[in-house]
Amino acid sequence: MQLPEAKQKFIETWGKLGSEWGINRTMAQVHALLLVTPDALTTEQVMEELSISRGNANMTLRDLMSWGLVEKQLKPGERKEYFYADKDIWNIARQVAKERRKRELEPVLKTLEELVQVKGDKNDPDFKTFNKSMTDINKMSKNVDRMLDTMLKADESWFWGSIFKMFK
Repeated sequence: MQLPEAKQKFIETWGKLGSEWGINRTMAQVHALLLVTPDALTTEQVMEELSISRGNANMTLRDLMSWGLVEKQLKPGERKEYFYADKDIWNIARQVAKERRKRELEPVLKTLEELVQVKGDKNDPDFKTFNKSMTDINKMSKNVDRMLDTMLKADESWFWGSIFKMFK
């Protein structure tokens, strides 16, 4: 396999993987393109490489910037905007975890905190089942949150070393 074919295969695969994680396929493909491109690209270059519309490219690049995965760069003397993705996979994983935590886990934790406070008859089987379920889910969610917090604060070698120790 030659490099152009390998890049295309990676972009397609990253797009499929992204959609499995709940990220728009095009967003994942644009990110993949920027990951395997050494220099920053313009919107026009992204459009051309992936055969997507200007609107789709602009919206996708804005989304990637809001996730903290892509940064906009300006070159002196040029009016065009350039977009660059961090190539450090550990940084990318931490940034995705941070965003997913903020967008998904934190709202759930807030709701669960309210739900574990529900009042009811402790002898009522419906209340007991509901209360136990909410308490258990809340406890598990807080553990996930603590684990994510540890991951976000850790450096790569310490984190993976700690994970591997758990499985010994």
